[in-house]
Amino acid sequence: MVSSKISQIPAGIKPKNKLRRQSAYLNIKKSKEAAKRDERFQRKREEAKNPSLREERQTRNVPATIESKRTWDNDNGGDEEDALGWAIDVERLVKKRKSDQEAVERGEAEEDGKVGLLETLKKRDVNRKDEVEDEEVDDVDSMLDPSSDIDDCASDLDTSAKSHRKPEPPKRASSPTTSTATNLELSPEFLKNKFPAVFSPPDTPKILVTTSLNSTLHQEAQILTTLFPNSTYIRRTAHAHKYSVREIAQFATNRHYTALVILMQAHHEKTPDGLDIVVLPSGPHFHFSISNWLEGKKLPGHGVDQGFHPELVLNNFRTPLGLLSAHLFKSLFPAAPELQGRTVVTLHNQRDYIFLLRHRYVFREKRTSEKSVTGTDGKPIAGVEQIKVGMQECGPRATLKLRRIDRGIQWKSGQEWQWKAGMEKQRTRFNM
Repeated sequence: MVSSKISQIPAGIKPKNKLRRQSAYLNIKKSKEAAKRDERFQRKREEAKNPSLREERQTRNVPATIESKRTWDNDNGGDEEDALGWAIDVERLVKKRKSDQEAVERGEAEEDGKVGLLETLKKRDVNRKDEVEDEEVDDVDSMLDPSSDIDDCASDLDTSAKSHRKPEPPKRASSPTTSTATNLELSPEFLKNKFPAVFSPPDTPKILVTTSLNSTLHQEAQILTTLFPNSTYIRRTAHAHKYSVREIAQFATNRHYTALVILMQAHHEKTPDGLDIVVLPSGPHFHFSISNWLEGKKLPGHGVDQGFHPELVLNNFRTPLGLLSAHLFKSLFPAAPELQGRTVVTLHNQRDYIFLLRHRYVFREKRTSEKSVTGTDGKPIAGVEQIKVGMQECGPRATLKLRRIDRGIQWKSGQEWQWKAGMEKQRTRFNM
């Protein structure tokens, strides 16, 4: 009886009785959900008949994420002393510089056929003077390597003609259209000159692993020795090895170690809280905070490390600070991995958080219920239609965040870069 009366209530009228209001709200909610469900099923039937409708819908409905809204600093930047704080896409700047250079060369080639040789040489001299003045004024050009080349550079010469057109929405593929792999060859020249120990490491590093004073993280430190090849753990206790970090670094340098790794313990918990990496013999000194530490044996279906030199994957390090961090991690692993071990260490940067993972992989045949490996265009890659990759995580798993870079060893040497609380106020700006 109540439901029949509720169904007769006109839209927009709020019943005075509480039970009737609740029932009316539930009926309205059910009717809206039923209408959405009918619309979804109708769209599914239409897209099954015409697949182009699905592609058009997916093209329109591209989700807006914080990564897609990421903002960069101006290309002018600032002083090179503060260049580690710039949020500048180095790869994009190199592409833009090369495309502008090609545009100038094409313009000169067109004018050469119209004017005489003397006038052409004069114009080239003027252009060279302008380029020299621009290099003195523009600090960003000085931070880029003019000899660095990029195979896939897209020069946009018709921007003025296409400005009046309505931009087409980006098409979404089944796999990422752009690779997040970090191109370490695009490192700025001023970073190489400022941090030669980071950018020119030995092919086979030798690492000393220890802990903070009075730490109980001996098992976690032993796990780090399995993560970093050719590393040794020395226990640090108050009564036996009460030495400062500078003294430990000098001890390690005398024994031909190339890096010092210190695992820090939280004050009120017996868990890893920080990770300090010192590039020997004289720095720089990197300070990372650690969260979400998880040992390999606690992972379901985990694998066991076999002691092989792993392959290193560095993703999404795009700014000068990110490239410096990527080269730091590169210096901790041998240059020649042992491929027969099929071990991969991944360091993926996402919103200034570095996710550390270690996996073992194996190539196997594709099951009938699985899809083939697809490329950026969404089509199966030729030659690997019947191949799949099985992965097994070995651990440890952790999340790192860069907090400070000291010029030398420890705080008194001065800071090259330091994280501040106000840096996260702008959600779409990232430092790495």
